[in-house]
Amino acid sequence: MDPIIYLDHAATTPVDPAVRKAMDPWFAQDFGNPTTLYAHGVRADEAVEGARQTIAHAIGAQRPQEVYFTAGGTESINWALKGIALERVRGHILTSAIEHSAVRETCLWLAERGFELTILPVAHDGVVDPAEVRRALRSDTILVTLMHANNEIGTIEPIEEVGSVLTDSEAAFHVDAVQTVAHLPIDVQQLRCDLLSASGHKLYGPKGTGFLYARSGIRLGPLLHGGGQERELRSGTHNVPGIIGLAKALEVSTRLLETETQQLTALSRRLIDGILERIPGATLNGSTERRLPSNVHFTFENTQGEALVLGLDLAGICVSTGSACSTVSLEPSHVLKAIGLSDEQALASVRFTLGRSTTEEQIDAVLEVLPEEVNRLRAMSPRAL
Repeated sequence: MDPIIYLDHAATTPVDPAVRKAMDPWFAQDFGNPTTLYAHGVRADEAVEGARQTIAHAIGAQRPQEVYFTAGGTESINWALKGIALERVRGHILTSAIEHSAVRETCLWLAERGFELTILPVAHDGVVDPAEVRRALRSDTILVTLMHANNEIGTIEPIEEVGSVLTDSEAAFHVDAVQTVAHLPIDVQQLRCDLLSASGHKLYGPKGTGFLYARSGIRLGPLLHGGGQERELRSGTHNVPGIIGLAKALEVSTRLLETETQQLTALSRRLIDGILERIPGATLNGSTERRLPSNVHFTFENTQGEALVLGLDLAGICVSTGSACSTVSLEPSHVLKAIGLSDEQALASVRFTLGRSTTEEQIDAVLEVLPEEVNRLRAMSPRAL
């Protein structure tokens, strides 16, 4: 069997070899609990705090204690939103129509419990207008939550501009940076955010790891209660190997960021141009200017996205129809609906997300197989009969 061409890095990434090496001793050799007092545990605690410092430095946090370790992006997001809201009992929350389900469902959960919710529209390219944020702000707005870049269409949001809008507001500003930490330059001071969520497995780290940045002075209630770890705000025994791996992954990715950005930008442009040249009726979704360098998202008219994913899989090519967290849903993507696509168009869409191991040869191989598969599906479409 030919090697798999993996173009679904927005769903998850392979663990980098340097990350695996850094994690290995903490599974069976230095396996102590960081909260214990003997030397075995103290070494683990020192390693955890070293990882915290690494992450704080990488994102521009002023203090390492502003970084809290979690089990991933979903927990970080839930904690940020619920932690802010439940400390304040009532108030107004502001978000956008294209947020990840972790944000979207949490906001709806809070709305069911008495919080008022405003969901802002986006432009056809998926960009939130900071002026709309300003107009939607109220005196009782307690939280604004927006993603840094969209996980489906790759559009990068004007987070710095929104942060400037919120300078004189009492509202906490949360940024879902699951798709951007280690893939775009991140400086929480420059972004002007109060809270920022990230996930390890999106940046060549281990699954089940993540962190929440919370600016000093932010009133944030705990989501988990118990042993009092993470300064009594996130109880649970520390996942020491995972934390070490998360920090190492961020360290490696930050070092490679500039080179990888150039490589991925060139490769994604090769794929976009090749698709537009070879496949009539293909439409690129998302912003052409404000876009993640790894993201290519297309609608192929008169096809079914799921059928196209399965057909490409048989050829050894891994792509997706959108968010990996909603692949069981048969409903059209709320993101694609929000940017103006019809149900038919949304269901005819496919996401390609490139990564560290992607090559020109792989892109060219996809461009050989993809037109044939699209034509095959179109020939089976009721419109062709």
